[in-house]
Amino acid sequence: MKIALIGYGKMGKTIEQIALSRGHKIVSIIDVNNPEDFESDAFRSADVAIEFTTPATAFDNYMKCFAANVPVVSGTTGWTARLGEIKDICEKEGKTFFYASNFSIGVNIFFALNKYLAKIMNNFPSYDVRMTEVHHIHKLDAPSGTAITLAEGILENIDRKDRWTLETAEKPTDLPIHAIREGEVPGIHEIIYESDVDTISIKHDAKSRAGFALGAVVAAEFTAGKKGFLGMGDLFHF
Repeated sequence: MKIALIGYGKMGKTIEQIALSRGHKIVSIIDVNNPEDFESDAFRSADVAIEFTTPATAFDNYMKCFAANVPVVSGTTGWTARLGEIKDICEKEGKTFFYASNFSIGVNIFFALNKYLAKIMNNFPSYDVRMTEVHHIHKLDAPSGTAITLAEGILENIDRKDRWTLETAEKPTDLPIHAIREGEVPGIHEIIYESDVDTISIKHDAKSRAGFALGAVVAAEFTAGKKGFLGMGDLFHF
């Protein structure tokens, strides 16, 4: 499979190594210094583009991929207020876009576990719920996209909570997310349920970027040749 990489930081380089180890070919690498390569024949020849950049540049990158008729797999977070626009383009113009706030297989298992636990805890109002997430100091958005996905899974299943908030809960119906940025932490997410008598928690601690990168390459393998808006639920049937 021919892959184009958009974003060549630590994640992009890890994705490159894993893609090559799985027998794929990197035909184009686009970073801040060569945006003109979106219009190159090499980029247009890609079966799929894998995009990990910044919230400020992601949407424009997607439009350039669509213009070149190259399917996109993206893990950039912090831009999803415009996610509806991408879904509309996929539906109306036949474009292909695979999005996940986190490509780690372990995290997606954690997403499923989080929803299941929330359904149980909906019946036990004596437990309040909060979340803590920790990432490296280079991460631009807070809370993380993974934390927001986890929060949405809780809000869908716990009637006594109606929104997530950053750091503090302004009212009892708020789900607070404490976001910490320190060192080079790949990602830690913990959901805590607490009552007067005990605490229940579930936690995912990423050891490296390799799990995210492998998931992105697997998603690219799945996406090539398909149409529409796709996600990890389509890939793993969670």
